Amino acid sequence: MNKADEIASALVAPTTRSKKSLSGILLPFTTPFNPTEELDKEGLRRNIRKWNATGIVGYVALGSTGERVNLDERECAQVIQIARDEIPQNLEFIVGAGQQSTRATIAEIKQASAAGADAVLVITPHFYRPAITQEALITHFRAVADASSVPVILYNMPDLTGIRIEPETVAQLSAHPNIVGIKDSSADLAGFHKTVTLVPKKFAVLTGNGTVLCNALENGGRGAILAVGCVAPALCVEIYRLFEVGEGDKAAALQEKLTPLALAVTKRYGIGGLKAAMDVTGFAGGAVRAPLKSASAEAQAEIAQLLDDLRNESASKTEARGERTEFAGVVSP
Repeated sequence: MNKADEIASALVAPTTRSKKSLSGILLPFTTPFNPTEELDKEGLRRNIRKWNATGIVGYVALGSTGERVNLDERECAQVIQIARDEIPQNLEFIVGAGQQSTRATIAEIKQASAAGADAVLVITPHFYRPAITQEALITHFRAVADASSVPVILYNMPDLTGIRIEPETVAQLSAHPNIVGIKDSSADLAGFHKTVTLVPKKFAVLTGNGTVLCNALENGGRGAILAVGCVAPALCVEIYRLFEVGEGDKAAALQEKLTPLALAVTKRYGIGGLKAAMDVTGFAGGAVRAPLKSASAEAQAEIAQLLDDLRNESASKTEARGERTEFAGVVSP
């Protein structure tokens, strides 16, 4: 079997969802820990069961939000197994991957695909930063995609890696039949738009920044993988839905309500802030692993107030409409 046939064969298993038009809202879920920083397996199960009913189209396990770099190999396998058990087959299950060498990245992807991943989200190598040129990235990702039995999604996260995948690089990689999209967490809307214009229509350009969800959709984005979605999944889904049906003004109005919360649980207070918000909304947030720190008392108070503001607005709107359903902005237990 030649290389082209191998790639075509690989795309058939284990699912055909990832090679189709990936669009909508996905959650890069956190990894809950108990106070001694041990994996809270049951907490993770409960979280996924709640999120399953929120209108999202899928999940990312072991992304940067999932503290992947703070987990050992055994724990990564446990997270994947729990997620695979709890995520319905109609929802996308993507696993974060990416080591510093191409060889190790391929080995990690093989383990993830064998454990049931529908696709992999592969972050850029970055330790030897001067050597990680755009040409090096093209060679790396092509080799990874050649070897992967599941579709590959590029992960552009320059805030953490210091490495940016340039639009022209994405365009070259988008020609590979096993590279199906990119999560762009740079918040560079000009670069995001340029990427959209350079890649095929079927290639999924997704934002990873909840503060620019609406802007990303306006610039041709197909959806998003959002950390803030872990505490406001249905609000993110509603913004996406409104944009899709041509109600951009309403989507923008909801974006204004989402942005302060998104800033607080990502840029300002990080994963500790996101987990604090999850605890407030009835999810298992729990501890972070050192050297990360949990949100301070002041941060927790600010986050709780932002969530309370969303709840209060929700209550007033539903009461005004004479409805009993809760506004989709915050999920309560």
